[in-house]
Amino acid sequence: MAGSREKLGLIAGNGKFPFLIIDAARSQGFDVVVAAIKEETFPEIEKSGAEAVHWLSLGELSKLIDTFKSEGVHRAIMAGQVKHKQIFSNIKPDWRLAKLLLSLGTRNTDSLLGAVAKVLGDEGITLENSTSLLEPLLTTAGVLTARTPSEEEKKDIAYGRTVARHLAQYDIGQTVVVAESACVAVEAMEGTDTTIERAGHIMRSLEGDASTLRRALTVVKIAKPNQDMRFDVPVIGVKTIEVMRSAGATCLALDAKRCLLLDGDAVRRAADEARISISAD
Repeated sequence: MAGSREKLGLIAGNGKFPFLIIDAARSQGFDVVVAAIKEETFPEIEKSGAEAVHWLSLGELSKLIDTFKSEGVHRAIMAGQVKHKQIFSNIKPDWRLAKLLLSLGTRNTDSLLGAVAKVLGDEGITLENSTSLLEPLLTTAGVLTARTPSEEEKKDIAYGRTVARHLAQYDIGQTVVVAESACVAVEAMEGTDTTIERAGHIMRSLEGDASTLRRALTVVKIAKPNQDMRFDVPVIGVKTIEVMRSAGATCLALDAKRCLLLDGDAVRRAADEARISISAD
């Protein structure tokens, strides 16, 4: 009977990730109560099969807590992207979030979301790993596509991982784009796909110039050294492959078991059609 099962709260950002969480949670016996972010969540969430959908704006932390409490939610998951620039530019914080923001030592997503998780915990709502229901979607180690990375791409992957790990420890970004062991673009607040697009623009701007760089780009997307799997988990979907193709990127390197591959079969098909190699280590 509806309402008799344990409830799971879902703080939903954009993309397909929240829909996968809803399907997985329902199949595992949960009734899902969605806190949908007006600025991010797809409107189709209303037809997702969730028991209840409540719309709230970024910054309405008190409303989020009150909503979950009134619904009897004691466990929750964050899923779906909330753009970093959205977090720090478009928020209209309520009193509770304003107080929290003032207490932060650094203004990055890890510190903000970690503080939100603590506030939720203090209110009796435990924030759990966003991947806990989706273990089969975590990337496995090895080459995931028909084409294996070339020797040149392997060199770019190794260099890109070194650069990305240094950046990730400061929560600057998780993606770097490399061409012939030269860093072309680094992710900050704009997100992975925009970073790849920017790298493509940079390489096109070099056309006709005397350049020692190969035109093919390698994208390296990693988890942070101490990745908190409750939020900001690296996610790859078909759109990223399409953006790579347009930008002239031929290789994608990920962290095994620490990155979600949404619509994995579709991602592999799109990559194979574009002759893009995907590997995870």
